Formats: sequence, structure tokens, C-alpha cells
Amino acid sequence: MAARTVRAERVSITREQILTAAERLFAEQGVFAVSNRQVSEAAGQGNNAAVGYHFGTKADLVRAIVRKHAEQIEGVRLRMLAGIGDSAEVRDWVACLVRPTTEHLAALGSPTWYARFGAQVMTDPALRDIMVDEALTSPSLRQILDALNRCLPELPADVRAERDDMARQLIVHMCAERERALAEGTPTPRSTWHDAATGLIDAIVALWLAPFTRHP
Repeated sequence: MAARTVRAERVSITREQILTAAERLFAEQGVFAVSNRQVSEAAGQGNNAAVGYHFGTKADLVRAIVRKHAEQIEGVRLRMLAGIGDSAEVRDWVACLVRPTTEHLAALGSPTWYARFGAQVMTDPALRDIMVDEALTSPSLRQILDALNRCLPELPADVRAERDDMARQLIVHMCAERERALAEGTPTPRSTWHDAATGLIDAIVALWLAPFTRHP
């Protein structure tokens, strides 16, 4: 029994080392620019097959990284949902989209890689669906999106779809840009993740409520 416990702990540590190394390398270099061998070496594993043994394919590894962070982000999301009840304010629901991620990044300390990892994945056609599918398994996220849609003004379907894409791009890439700047020690427009989230929320609310030009 003790031997099995020790082995299980060793496997858990190895998996965590691989996940951490992969997240950093994927964030800094891009997912498909990094080989399993490089991940294994960065994780301190002498066996170059360690990644495949513990996670399977690269897509499986990406999914495992997303799931590693999902529980903490979901916890913030649920707490925020409990606090706003049945609000009819667009800003409240946009905040529920933005702050769970920024609070999680703040809680991780420095440096972090998850925002840049997410940006790399979301711009890769072969991997994007993994992140989207994992996010949409969250009942709380679906609740937020439904409530936001109820609060928004009437918009043509194509305009709404376009603005949904714009909002998603802002969240993903502004978080990644701030994370990159913090890692490189360059100035950022806002001093904290909390303040950065406030700026993002301001912009996304304005985006959703902006007038639109009808096609001739």
C-alpha cells in the first residue's frame, strides 16, 4: 500500500512538472513549435516519451493544461454569480466573463504563462475547439452568456456574432499582452490585474452597446 502511494505521488509530481513546462513553452514559442522531447527535457524528465506516456497526444496535453486552470476560474465565476443575482446590467455580466480569468492570473503570482498559452491555442485552428469546448462545459459560463444576451439591445444576428468575436479577442489577447509585458518587465497601462480587468470591462460594455451601421 505504501509503495503504491509513493508511486502515485511520484506520478502526480511528474505530471505537474510536465504540465508546467508545456504551458510555459507553448506560451513562449507556440504549441506546434515545441516538441514532446523539449517538454520532457524542460520538465526534467530523462525519458523523452514521458509526455506521451502521461498525456497521450499534444491535443490531450493542451486539454490537460486547460483543465488544470478551469477549477480555479470556475470558483471565481460561481462566487461572482452568487453576488449579482438577477441583475439586468450589461456591465455585471461582462464582469463575470472577464474577472474570473484576471483574478486567477493575479492569484498565480508572477510570472504566469496561461494567458499567452490561451492566445496561442485560440489562434490555432487545430486546437481552438479544445479551449472553446472545455469552456462551454461550464454551466455557469452558459448562464452568464444567456443572461448577457437577455440584457443586450436588439442587434442583427450578424452584428451580434461579430461583436461576440470582438469581445472574445479583447479578453484573450489583452490578457496575453499584459502577461507578456509583466514577464518582460515592460510598462503596462494598468498597475494590477484588477485594474486591467476594469479597463477591459469598460471597453467590452462600450463595444456591446455601441450603435451599428445598417448595410445599405
